[in-house]
Amino acid sequence: MSVSLTKAIRVLAMMVVFALSFTTQIASALEVGDQAPDFSLHASDGNTYTLSQFKGKEPVVIAFFPKAFTGG
Repeated sequence: MSVSLTKAIRVLAMMVVFALSFTTQIASALEVGDQAPDFSLHASDGNTYTLSQFKGKEPVVIAFFPKAFTGG
């Protein structure tokens, strides 16, 4: 196995663990109808946005594409 493939597998594994732990924490902490806690995310345009920036102004949709940029 090449070094780059091994590194890619490690990075992917870390991303999966992070995503699963984040999803589990949020799912167990919120009930249906609860307000979402404030958070920040780095966007593909290079900026960082917080949920509070949009509260009361416009809808917020968070899209997660697990196979984006993987070539598969």
